[in-house]
Amino acid sequence: MTTYVLVHGAWHDGSSWSQVVKRLESLGHDAFAPTVAGHGKGVDKQVGYAEATRSVVDFIIDNDLANIVLVGHSSGGSVISKAAEAISDRIRRLVYLSGIVLNDGESLRDAVPPHHRTLFDRLSAESADASVMIPFPIWRETFMNDADLELAIACYDQLSPEPGQLLFERLDLKKFYALDIPRSYLLASEDTALPPGEWGWHPRMTARLGLYRLVRMPGGHELLFTNPEGLAERLIEAGRD
Repeated sequence: MTTYVLVHGAWHDGSSWSQVVKRLESLGHDAFAPTVAGHGKGVDKQVGYAEATRSVVDFIIDNDLANIVLVGHSSGGSVISKAAEAISDRIRRLVYLSGIVLNDGESLRDAVPPHHRTLFDRLSAESADASVMIPFPIWRETFMNDADLELAIACYDQLSPEPGQLLFERLDLKKFYALDIPRSYLLASEDTALPPGEWGWHPRMTARLGLYRLVRMPGGHELLFTNPEGLAERLIEAGRD
C-alpha cells in the first residue's frame, strides 16, 4: 500500500482529482488531494508561493502523512518542488504529471511560449484582483484535445481564476536542486498544453530533474478528467520503488 498526495495545477482545485483518488483507493492505496491556497471559487486570490506551498506542507503534517508519493500536475510541479524543500523526510518519491519543472530563479510565466506570456500579462492587467482565467478555446484545443466538447465544457465549469502571483513570482529553487529524492515524470503523448518542440514538456522539463524515471501514456493534459482510471494505474507505475 502506498500513500499518494495529489497536487493540482493552475485553475483547478483538489476535487479535480476525485476520480483518480477513487481508483487509487479501490486498488488498496491511500490517496489525498488537498486544495492549494488561493484555488477554488470565491476565495482570496492574493496568494503567493509561500502560502501555496505552506497549504500543502501543512496538510501533510496535520494528517501525519509520511513515506508519501507526492504528485504534481502541471503547475503543481512547481508546488511540489517547493514542498519537497520543507518536508523531504516525508517524501518517498516525487512524480511530475506533465509537470512544470522550473529552473532556479524562473517563474511559471518564463516557462510558457511568448504568446502565452502576452496573454497572461493582459488578462492579469484586466482583472480586478490580478488573477488570470484560462480562455475556453485554449482549454478546449490544447488542454482537453482528447475529450468531447460536452466533457470539455463540464470540466471548464469547475475551474476558477488562477492567482496572478503564482504565474509571475520567481522561485528560489537552489535547495530543491540539492535534494536527492527519487523522481519520476509521467508524460501524456498528446499533451499540447505546452507545444511540442522548443517549448515542449520533454525533454525540456524532464532534463532538469537529473536522474529520473520516465513513464508514458496516451492522452492529453487533463488525464485526471479524461482517463482517471488509466491515470491512477500509471501513477502507481511512476510511484513504485
